[in-house]
Amino acid sequence: MTFEVEKAFYTLDKLIETYMEANNEPYLDSLSIVMQSLQKGEVPNGVNSQSFNQLYETVNQEGTDGESVRKTIQLALIKGMKGSTQHQHVITPDSVAMFMGYFIQKLMKDEQAFRIFDPASGAANLLTTVMNQVKAEIQGYGSEIDPTLLQIAVASANLQQLNIEFFHQDSLQKLLLDPVDVVVADLPVGYYPDDMNASTYKLQAKEGHSYAHHLFIEQGMNYTKTGGYLLFLVPNFLFTSDQSEQLQEYLRENAHIIGFLQLPLSMFKSEQHGKSIFIIQKKGKGTKPPKETLMAALPSLKDPNKTSAILRQIDSWFQKEMG
Repeated sequence: MTFEVEKAFYTLDKLIETYMEANNEPYLDSLSIVMQSLQKGEVPNGVNSQSFNQLYETVNQEGTDGESVRKTIQLALIKGMKGSTQHQHVITPDSVAMFMGYFIQKLMKDEQAFRIFDPASGAANLLTTVMNQVKAEIQGYGSEIDPTLLQIAVASANLQQLNIEFFHQDSLQKLLLDPVDVVVADLPVGYYPDDMNASTYKLQAKEGHSYAHHLFIEQGMNYTKTGGYLLFLVPNFLFTSDQSEQLQEYLRENAHIIGFLQLPLSMFKSEQHGKSIFIIQKKGKGTKPPKETLMAALPSLKDPNKTSAILRQIDSWFQKEMG
């Protein structure tokens, strides 16, 4: 029995819808319950047992790859997040997550095993995409404050048979985590409300609330080994907004900027929502900046010819800079 993503999603969606109606729960909460039930093999209250057992067998059959399971869950997440009013209920586009995985593969090409951390893991779609893509033995870590997203993340990682440990907390508080080799995150953009905790950061605002996306960069650095890499999805205005001078000074002291790749604006609602992939390395003994920072405006990822051309340019940059 081959795993067909669309067919599996259709069954999963029907199970979620029937659970929602029977238990009067929102879509994302119902997704979380159904996924946890798929892990345990226990039919949840109010759903069709035949459909559930069929999906359970499909997901758990020998030879099912984690990426197919992730894509099925992602379709349900996208549907659930469309109806959500909460700003943190957004999903990193697959094409962007794949690009970030591609860079991690290049940066860590000599490593057989390494540890990766997403401090803003949400439902762990970015983290699991990267882990499914990179050919190495990876121990993953994620931190998320939203309990529904965290439950979905845990069930998703288990169903994909990925080795990820999650923290349920405000990711800008201290974490019980040893420094990792790679940090990856789609940064939450906006102000961080806890001024008391923000005051423990070098990137706290001189007055008023601090930017969460700045603090997440510093927190990522706090939990990265010397010489480790950090890949962030950042707003295009990162270096032009107020407080950006402070950020630039912090980065000059603590990091080498490896690359800044602007994503096509067609991916976003408006120009002000535009984002870029920002890649840095934590400074330390033996590290040195690239002779030339990797800067590019990525074409529409729907255009295979332009995407191939930019990948060739990036490959040649890696060969020159990293051998």
